[in-house]
Amino acid sequence: MKKTVITVVGKDSVGIIAKTCTYLAENQINILDISQTIVNGFFNMMMIVDIAAYGKDFGTLVDELEKIGEEMACIVKTQREDIFDEMHRI
Repeated sequence: MKKTVITVVGKDSVGIIAKTCTYLAENQINILDISQTIVNGFFNMMMIVDIAAYGKDFGTLVDELEKIGEEMACIVKTQREDIFDEMHRI
């Protein structure tokens, strides 16, 4: 299993979850855990996913999700779980 943390933040609009999850499903990325909330009109989603079956390199995943985020006027960040853990351990 290769866990990755994906966050999506932006003004709430129709289709944010659908577009993000469609990309993940089309690329064999399994969602292990997901949390989303809307605060004062701003959408925030955090997902833990397994990219073990993903057929491309990690940089491509980051770039493609960022592009989807731009299309939705959202910020999408993708981080490997081990790096995410180290950054937040300090």
